Formats: sequence, structure tokens, C-alpha cells
Amino acid sequence: QVQLVESGGGLVQAGGSLRLSCTDSGHTFSKWSIAWFRQAPEKEREFVAAINRNGDRTYYADSVRGRFTISRDNAKNTVYLQMNSLKPEDTAVYYCAANALSIATTTGAMDFWGKGALVTVSS
Repeated sequence: QVQLVESGGGLVQAGGSLRLSCTDSGHTFSKWSIAWFRQAPEKEREFVAAINRNGDRTYYADSVRGRFTISRDNAKNTVYLQMNSLKPEDTAVYYCAANALSIATTTGAMDFWGKGALVTVSS
């Protein structure tokens, strides 16, 4: 079984930065394409960023492109989401998800999900 765990969420002021981590300690992380999604209250879960197995291909939602950076360190079984220039509208629960086949940007393509980490950006 795959157990994804997000960490690094919290409260940050607008304009600040935060780094989320997604870790799976039970499996070889290099087998998985990883994506980040987020869900704000009463909104649909939306794609944020994705990275392939080798870490040489990435995709970003238009709303975060230029501000967020996804990266991975397979030796540490960890994928990161560096979030800079945070805005109040970035406030959401952020979910890490794994895809066994290839890089993807839709919720239906994900095979496993973490429990989520809350990011709150204050104004």
C-alpha cells in the first residue's frame, strides 16, 4: 500500500512563502508521478502542479505558474511544492497524489491520495 503524507502547511502572511512536502516511506518513490491539488471551502478540488517520475517534466495551473515550483528528491522519497508570493486566494487544503502510469493533471487519474495539509494565507 502507498501512504502519502503531506507536511509543511500552516499560516503565512500574504506575500510570504511556504514549502510543502509529500513523502511515501513505504515504497520506491521513483515509481510514481506526483501531483498537488488543492481544495478551498465550497469549491471543487483543483490541479496545482505535477511532476513526472524522473523530475524532468512539470506542469502548473495558470493560477500558480511563476509563483509555485514543484520538485522531487527520489533519494529522500519526497516531492516538494515551494510556494512563493502567496495570496489569500491560495488558502486551501493541499493534497498530494500519486499516479502509477504517467504525469497527469486530473483527479481521476490519481491512484493514491494523502490526507491533505491546510495552508492559510492571511491578508
